[in-house]
Amino acid sequence: MDLQQIKYFLALSRELHFWNTAGKMNITQSALSRQIQSLENQLGVQLFERNKRNVKLTAAGQFLKEKWEVEMSKLEFIHQSARQIQLGESGTITISHPDSISASLMPDILSRISNAFPKLKIKLVQVLYENQQEYLQNYKIDLAITRDINNSRDIRSEKIHTDNLAIVVPENHPYQTVEDLTQETLASQKFILPTNDEGSSYSDLIQRLFNSFENAPEVYLHSEFGSAIIALVRKGLGIAILPDSYLFHEISGIRFIKLPLETDLYINWRTEDHNPVLANVLKLILP
Repeated sequence: MDLQQIKYFLALSRELHFWNTAGKMNITQSALSRQIQSLENQLGVQLFERNKRNVKLTAAGQFLKEKWEVEMSKLEFIHQSARQIQLGESGTITISHPDSISASLMPDILSRISNAFPKLKIKLVQVLYENQQEYLQNYKIDLAITRDINNSRDIRSEKIHTDNLAIVVPENHPYQTVEDLTQETLASQKFILPTNDEGSSYSDLIQRLFNSFENAPEVYLHSEFGSAIIALVRKGLGIAILPDSYLFHEISGIRFIKLPLETDLYINWRTEDHNPVLANVLKLILP
């Protein structure tokens, strides 16, 4: 017994006419009869009562018709899903990204993916800087959007965007423009900064800014979460240096002062990963 025999049976159970069914299934009437007879012999069950004029289902045939129609629908769904996975149209992709682009780049990226592949499931995560490479290599994530290029041989990186850094201050803060930043005024400020990750170009940019003023201002709090830093700035607990993409979060009570320092964004993925889902998503994201 095979799937094709079941398909012949289901077609005949709907038509109840050998000639019509054979035509629709593109086989001869005698071949259809042999397939039905073979199926009955294998099952040890009579499926149809037939004479020269009529064909009708037996009770056992009616039972199998109802059951097999459901199972064939399930199988077709499974097969279609497998085809979509093979083509990269469904499945799941896990993407890590920095909090800073949650309201700027990510909505556009996710819109492009979901419009092109509506059956594809997307899982968004945020991963600590020191864990990003490990998560990629161990298949915990499929794509990592970072502010650092990855130089590992088994991970490929491509630049996709550039932001500027900005001084983030409360609305009532005396800083209005970048010219207000001087060695003297910085000395009196308390900073709330992202966690200082060794080897991160993003952390190096902030240090370069401080070095340009020949000043090491007081940093009394570090956080991995830019949204938390902004909330603390709004409360007047200090000022911060963050990517200006946080402007898209539209948070009231704070002001962004753009700095002449650029921070690049990279998309990172496993070099030898040939998952068609990944290939399709990369085509949508890469410039």
